[in-house]
This record gives sequence, C-alpha cells and structure tokens, in this order.
Amino acid sequence: MALSSRICAPRLAAAVLSATALLAPLSSCSSSPESEETAPSTQTLSQGASASASKAERLGVTVLDTVPLLPHTFTQGLEVDPDGNLLIGTGLYGKSALLRVRPGSLNPLEEIALNNSYFGEGITQTDAGIWQLTWKSGTAILRDSTTFAELNHAEYDGEGWGLCNAGSELIMSDGSSELRHLAPETFEERGSRTTVTLEGSPVDNLNELECVDRQVYANVWMSEDILRIDPESGEVTAVIDTANLNHRPYDDPNAVLNGIAHIPGTDEFWITGKLWDDLYRVRFE
Repeated sequence: MALSSRICAPRLAAAVLSATALLAPLSSCSSSPESEETAPSTQTLSQGASASASKAERLGVTVLDTVPLLPHTFTQGLEVDPDGNLLIGTGLYGKSALLRVRPGSLNPLEEIALNNSYFGEGITQTDAGIWQLTWKSGTAILRDSTTFAELNHAEYDGEGWGLCNAGSELIMSDGSSELRHLAPETFEERGSRTTVTLEGSPVDNLNELECVDRQVYANVWMSEDILRIDPESGEVTAVIDTANLNHRPYDDPNAVLNGIAHIPGTDEFWITGKLWDDLYRVRFE
C-alpha cells in the first residue's frame, strides 16, 4: 500500500477474541496531515462468524539475525533471488525503483528507477522475468531478471498492492479481502477471486505477499501481524505476531511492517518494513 491517511498501531491478533464473539475494530486512528490517499478501511470482523470455520494457529517470530537495510527504503516488495541477494521494490512518486542488494549491504548491485508517474508496489520473480506492480496506474512492468531492462507491461483494473509466484499462477492483492489469480506469462486474470477469511470473517488491507509451499503469507497494512493463507479456500491458517520486533524507526505513520521474503531451502524469512533501517532473518514458530 502507498501512503497512510491514519496514524495507527493496530494488532490484528489482539482484535480476534473468538470465532463467534463480537470483535473490536482493528484500529483507532487520527487524521494525518501528510496523507495522500485514503486506503480501504480494515473491516471489523463481524459478529457470528461461522462456527464451522477452523481456528487459525497463533505464531510468533524468532529473530535469528539482524542486518542493516538501505536507509529510507520505502519497501513495497521483497524477494530473494537465486544467488541469495534481495530484490526490493520501492514506492513513492518520483522515488520508486527496483533494487538488487546483498543482505546487510548498503550499496545496491543493480538499481533502476520507475517513471515518475508510477508509484511502485509489489514484485515477484517468474521464468519470464520480474513483475513489478504500480499502485494506481493499473500497470505491471515485466523486467529482465539480470539487467532489470523493461521487457513488457500489462494492464489491470483497480489498485496493485502485493504479488507472489505460486508456480502455476501469480497471486495479487489489491487492498481488499480478495486475492486475484493471474497467468505468470501474460498477467491475465484467471477465474474467480478468492476472499480471505479469518475464522469466518473477511480480512481486508491485504498487502505485500509471499508464496511458499502452496501457502500465501500476507502483510496486513497497518498491522503488526502476518497472515498465512490457503489460497484456494482463502482461509487464514495462521496469524503471526511480529510485535516483539518493536521497530518504528521514525515517527511516521507510513513506517509499518511490509516485506516478506522466504529464504529458499530453509524455513526462514527475511522481513522488514517501509522506511525501516533493519532487515530481520526470522523463523515463524
């Protein structure tokens, strides 16, 4: 997601009292003078959620290592490339870019800026190259995996937030409670969208995504929680609480958790946030 119109510190997990109880709103916010847009509001989970809905696991974050990240990086997408380097898609008009950087290094190996009219969003790697979303332009850019040169582009309706590669398809978020299913080569949308539910109730503001072992991990904008989602049913199978990171480097409502990158061959992840100056290697358990 782009810029916050609210100053919040919600805790999604804390808002969930039970699958059938009346649940509290996920945030309490005041207007921010720096806001550029008003994003979709996070839905209050409704009373009377389905009694048959499975109860999600509650997991935490074990920090295995902490390394510095390029300062003032407005992280919108995060991936690990085949050589173990980080791919970082960044946002903000006039500052959006795609970067390749070694974990812990402050000097990019490659970098390319987006056109000033684009606000960069999520990224993902495919056999054809790296797809990069834009927020409100309805354009996805396909880039060469090595040089970052633009190879193609595709159009889509609505906003682009998060993106990940599930193998046979790409999965995209748009700030709502829905996940879109796309063709990796053409970016064409396939079939119906999947509504994400936590213990029977829809959860919106789904943001940066990571596909791992037939599951989707999703940041929830303005939340300290990461959701693990079954992309076929949309059911949230785990809520991962990252509050122990306690990381807000600036008094800025936009400096929120955003960025999940699985480290291939392990059960570990790199996670960070918008404007964060640290990158955390973690395990969810």
